[in-house]
Amino acid sequence: MISSALTALTQIFEQPLRAIFWKTLGYTLLLLLLVWVALNGAVATLVTLPYPWLETVLSLLTGIGAIFVLGYLVAPVTAVIAGILQDDIAEVVERRSYPRDPPGRAMPLSEAIPQAIKFTGVVILGNIFALFLLLIPGVNLIAFFVVNGYLLGREFFEFAAMRHMSAVEARAFRRAHSTTVFLSGLAIAGFLAIPFLNLLTPIFATVMMLHLYKRLTYRSSRPRPL
Repeated sequence: MISSALTALTQIFEQPLRAIFWKTLGYTLLLLLLVWVALNGAVATLVTLPYPWLETVLSLLTGIGAIFVLGYLVAPVTAVIAGILQDDIAEVVERRSYPRDPPGRAMPLSEAIPQAIKFTGVVILGNIFALFLLLIPGVNLIAFFVVNGYLLGREFFEFAAMRHMSAVEARAFRRAHSTTVFLSGLAIAGFLAIPFLNLLTPIFATVMMLHLYKRLTYRSSRPRPL
């Protein structure tokens, strides 16, 4: 797990992934900006105040509140971007790091769209749950890491596995290594908690889980000593 995370940290800034790096950053910032504009526009449209100075105060408070909300939207936005770019990231990593292995299978559009919708929906629901737990002192930070660690670890690992096996086999393989996958998911959640760097979560998580999947398959295929 640790070696997979360290490898991912070095590779996300290297030349082969640089084009995807800028594309990921651009898509993520664009989505967050659209959400921020939509939130401000909704408040300005729905709330009418009698004095201009009150409208100015409301606009400032809305902008600050929207920034706070965006912090919790990074995980769902990450899920959307991951659904768009995961195969591109995976192909670069597999070609560079595992040239002798059979290449992974890009997910067909008929499978990729439902998978991306499910992934995004699960992450949104999980973070809504974590957001409610903010009201309980001492639990909020733990909830953020546990919820995102489990969800992101599960979804990113199963994506890596499904490039080489069926969805049923990928889920079974993930369950067989559930503790390792969850701990790796916590590393992704930790990355997600770092401001600005968290915008690159789709690349980091995809690269890390691909290396983890490869290492686990190599370990599973080794003959056991008699």
